[in-house]
Amino acid sequence: MWRLLRDRRMSAYKFRRQVPFGNYILDFVCFDKRLVIEIDGSQHAESRSDADRDAALFTEGFAIARYWNNDVLQQSTSVLEDILAKLAGR
Repeated sequence: MWRLLRDRRMSAYKFRRQVPFGNYILDFVCFDKRLVIEIDGSQHAESRSDADRDAALFTEGFAIARYWNNDVLQQSTSVLEDILAKLAGR
């Protein structure tokens, strides 16, 4: 995912990766659009700690987009299109 997001490759949006934010580490974040992208494995399905984290980020004005590892690897074009749509809507 980083290869696809880095160096403003997403329509000139700047992303950072593995960013400390409060008690959390954000996988990828675009601070200009306040969008956090999380890439998760199955261990995150229905995770209470993820829900708490999302709520804390939401109160700070962030939107969170979560994608499964498999989707990023097997359907990267669809994931990127979804990310672009979310960026355009913010």
